[in-house]
Amino acid sequence: MSEEISLPPLFSGLPAEDPREAAIAEAQAGTDAGLLAYKIRPDRLDAALVLAPECPLEDAMAMVFAACNGFGDAFGALAPSEVACQFDWPGGIRINGARAGEIRATAASNDPAREPNWLVLTLRLDVFAGADANPGETPDQTTLWEEGCSEIEPARMLESWSRHTLVWINEWLEAGMPKLHRDWLGRAYGQGEAVTLTLPLETANGTFTGLDEKGGLLLTNEGNTRLIPLTAMLDEV
Repeated sequence: MSEEISLPPLFSGLPAEDPREAAIAEAQAGTDAGLLAYKIRPDRLDAALVLAPECPLEDAMAMVFAACNGFGDAFGALAPSEVACQFDWPGGIRINGARAGEIRATAASNDPAREPNWLVLTLRLDVFAGADANPGETPDQTTLWEEGCSEIEPARMLESWSRHTLVWINEWLEAGMPKLHRDWLGRAYGQGEAVTLTLPLETANGTFTGLDEKGGLLLTNEGNTRLIPLTAMLDEV
């Protein structure tokens, strides 16, 4: 039986074995924005939020930053104050510097200039590694428990993430990208350092030198700087 969760106004919950697949299927069938499919396990939290942007995809991708900032605020409210949360571009979640989950996106269309019928944001958070795990073998991977956050209940994290993400979506609707951009950049991991990005269509290497006004990554390699737009992160349906 799925655990009961409390969601903000205009959100509706859907327990699902595969939240991403369920959310995409519901979005394709025309469900209202605000549907949150989820699966809560002792070791992992998975969730997928359906949105219905009324703007071109390249602008709607700001919702990735809204979801990241929402997670950062939710984590800050629930975790011990000494535990740090940061983000790999565009949605990798790091706790105390090690990877503990990610936020990803899928849209009805991958055309940056086209208004998509729907946009699905997914959250994965690793809560507990299990008795057989050997953290020494994967020092760049971690869980909430390993970082001293065992008192955070996945259901409460999901509730808090949904509320804080809604706040950031409203911020974007009222004032645009600037504040989302600043807040995300304040938690960015690897600024000014060499990074490796694993994107759906390529792996890119270079120095993380900044973001453009829409949240795209400026990546410098051998003196040349290229822009990787947020739409490059989109997963296939």
